[in-house]
Amino acid sequence: MTNVLIIGATGSIGRVARQLFLEKTQDKLTLFSRRPNRLEPIDSMRETIFSGDVMKAPDLDKAISGQDVVFASLSGDLTRMTQAIVESMKRIGVKRLIFITSMGIYNEIPASVGSSGNLRTNPVLQTYRAAADIIEASDLDYTIIRPGWFDSRNDTDYEITLKGEPFGGHDVSRKSIADLVVRLADDPTLYARESVGINRPE
Repeated sequence: MTNVLIIGATGSIGRVARQLFLEKTQDKLTLFSRRPNRLEPIDSMRETIFSGDVMKAPDLDKAISGQDVVFASLSGDLTRMTQAIVESMKRIGVKRLIFITSMGIYNEIPASVGSSGNLRTNPVLQTYRAAADIIEASDLDYTIIRPGWFDSRNDTDYEITLKGEPFGGHDVSRKSIADLVVRLADDPTLYARESVGINRPE
């Protein structure tokens, strides 16, 4: 049994990951949200709802304390949020971080998939790249996940590409991303200190 903190539990990936953790594991979940009224426990024996703000160090420190894995799927000021999470994990002594960014941050999308989605032509991705750079510069046992455009299809048909390899396809289901997150939380050595792309094979 693993203690998993989900930061961004009300987001679209956080919600699907939460459900898959409950279905496929015996892990205990802490659901971190600024809006806890939007969360109701599905399994009161295995879930704790934590009201907090990522930008407040005392909130993060309290939530991360006692966890084995931190999973973050966020939007907004990712640079500051990522720095806050990394610093808190260092303070508390938790090493395993699973973090969602985006495909294209390393200009790894080939023309066959749609190279206009790369950072060099899509400056919106700069905040995702900055987050990845912060994580990669840390001593955490991180896995950065770079998903394609995610959809709501009910499949776990996906392939993984490593940093430096061309991205394999344009789309991926939220359920596939969640499946990878659950695998990563279960095996702390899986893709440790790596940045991986995830897409549905084309």
